[in-house]
Amino acid sequence: MKKGFTLIELMVAVSIFIIIMTISMGSIIGIFDASRKSRSLKTVLNNLNLAVESMSKEMRFGDNYHCGVSGTITLPQNCSNGDTLMSFLSSDDEQVTYRLNGTTIEKKVDAEIYLPLTGSEIVIDDLTFYTLGSGVGDSLQPKVLIIIRSHSGTGKGRTDFTLQTLVSQRALDI
Repeated sequence: MKKGFTLIELMVAVSIFIIIMTISMGSIIGIFDASRKSRSLKTVLNNLNLAVESMSKEMRFGDNYHCGVSGTITLPQNCSNGDTLMSFLSSDDEQVTYRLNGTTIEKKVDAEIYLPLTGSEIVIDDLTFYTLGSGVGDSLQPKVLIIIRSHSGTGKGRTDFTLQTLVSQRALDI
């Protein structure tokens, strides 16, 4: 009758234990990485959602949509080819302008300086505004299509996303 473990049996047991623990630690580290990426992505999407919600709410109640860098920004102007600058008269009678500057969406009210609307953790790759019906007497309700292409993270943790929304002016354009 055997009273103990042999050295070989003990080494086999320890080896199996080490293999199981190594696999388990890899899984735990993977879970922590996924959790960190999920939190980061949630922060970025909340930031982008707030920026788009702010822009669309102001545009919805605005007037005299001017899309593009050409012309006088206080006069209505369509742009069916898209542009990175959008200006309009807000419901508070202030000229509001949105633009893409590098990798950040910026906002300017009246003659003030441009202020960043998106945080540094999100990279805006492309911001395009399209307008239709901003001219007077064209019998079209003014609309602005906003398309944002952006990403967060780098390398293996990079996540790309595209956001698109259509804003229609609340006041009837009669």
